[in-house]
Amino acid sequence: MSGFSSEERAAPFTLDYRVFLKNEKGQYISPFHDIPIYADKDVFHMVVEVPRWSNAKMEIATKDPLNPIKQDVKKGKLRYVANLFPYKGYIWNYGAIPQTWEDPGHNDEHTGCCGDNDPIDVCEIGSKVCARGEIIGVKVLGILAMIDEGETDWKVIAINVDDPDAANYNDIHDVKRLKPGYLEATVDWFRRYKVPDGKPENEFAFNAEFKDKDFAMDIIKSTHDHWKALVTKKTDGKGISCMNTTVSESPFKCDPDAAKAIVDALPPPCESACTVPTDVDKWFHHQKN
Repeated sequence: MSGFSSEERAAPFTLDYRVFLKNEKGQYISPFHDIPIYADKDVFHMVVEVPRWSNAKMEIATKDPLNPIKQDVKKGKLRYVANLFPYKGYIWNYGAIPQTWEDPGHNDEHTGCCGDNDPIDVCEIGSKVCARGEIIGVKVLGILAMIDEGETDWKVIAINVDDPDAANYNDIHDVKRLKPGYLEATVDWFRRYKVPDGKPENEFAFNAEFKDKDFAMDIIKSTHDHWKALVTKKTDGKGISCMNTTVSESPFKCDPDAAKAIVDALPPPCESACTVPTDVDKWFHHQKN
């Protein structure tokens, strides 16, 4: 989507690495709060965190000012998702819809579990491999209800509106018909991706069935309402940074100079080539249950 750009700070695959988003004026913004949920009628913005086929688990840093994209850390180590044979890293462009929030204080009526405290996740199934920090417009097709260690973690299935085949995809049934095996692979991937780390398989609501576009739209709208309550201080975000530069009714709104000062205090972009550790290229072969 035109107008947005990104800026890297420090070296990729290090603890200091960050990707900041900027608006069309080159001012720093929060990809969580300042990018509108809608790109157009029925088209949602998506913040791409992880390009397809890559392994580094990048995500919007919800607790950092301006919510840059950074690599997730567990026990002091940078996180990579394993290659679960036959999949190489993430099998879609993976990211989030801005201005949404899965409220950990809200018990979901469908799953009986509370939210995971993050923006809602998106798996984009188009043919282009997107870039980390890219902002694209997506058509929502359906949704999967994953239960991750007792939390509701919705996975929206969508396609880039600029995909040459986007016109042929209007609901979840079109994915089943036109990309046979992809939805089954998606459930399989989410079920097992933590197993190489010694974790149990993930569970799903609705017997791991995908819900249709209308259902997905309702879930996204409710997470948008939860975000509105968060950013206007009607809900306590418990550590989430709501700093933004555009949300007029938000007490956390700041001016662009304050946003710039935050980024200016960080290490400059890295010139040296930085590589993913070689053990990330290992494949895991694991018997499906």
